[in-house]
Amino acid sequence: MIDLLLIDDDANLTELLGNYLGDRGYAVRIAHNGAEGVRMVHAYQPALVVLDVSMPVRDGWYVLQRIRELSTVPVLMVTAQTEEENVLRGFALGADDYVAKPFSFAELTARITAVLNRVSRTEAVQSVEIYGELTIDLTDKRVWRGGELIHLTPTEFKLLAVLIRQAGHVISQEELVRQAWGEQYLEDIGYVRRYVWHLRRKIELDPNNPRYIHNDRGYGYRFEVAGVAVPA
Repeated sequence: MIDLLLIDDDANLTELLGNYLGDRGYAVRIAHNGAEGVRMVHAYQPALVVLDVSMPVRDGWYVLQRIRELSTVPVLMVTAQTEEENVLRGFALGADDYVAKPFSFAELTARITAVLNRVSRTEAVQSVEIYGELTIDLTDKRVWRGGELIHLTPTEFKLLAVLIRQAGHVISQEELVRQAWGEQYLEDIGYVRRYVWHLRRKIELDPNNPRYIHNDRGYGYRFEVAGVAVPA
């Protein structure tokens, strides 16, 4: 069974949702506050965390930051704060997806399935690629810049892997969403730009003058290093 962790202070909601997910083959653990949730991530290493933003004492933003200090586990945020700045804040902190309240259990389950499929999908290329100072291990999903290990969220790595597999070629935003997230996320295409920006901040020495991920305005994005040959 696939282990899920729900972190939410609403006991009624988590009981109902836990039963619903359990009936669909998931093993569900529940934490009713942020501190407990962080401990359970460390102790049980779930396959995915469903994290509520609005909790007393330690809110979801704090919990997400703490989780990212410990783990690359996929995190799906649940929030009534649907303004763009809040959604982008979640992505910046390392969230892999979000669901806006109110939501149906069926919608949340579909999102969970999509994130898990995206993370577990086997990479077509099993190798280590080297581009200048950047080394990408597509098998173990790790990235180094100049020998320093760089922490990427599962979604950020998936986006980078899609760009690398078609290095030297421009990929439209729609195609990036289709390959990295899935068809059901095509309506969320506006967040590609922000995800690319966060990825650049991690792998580029100067995100404002990128060496690796280039923007061909009006077309899409291209992974290429000037003066470095693209592997065949």
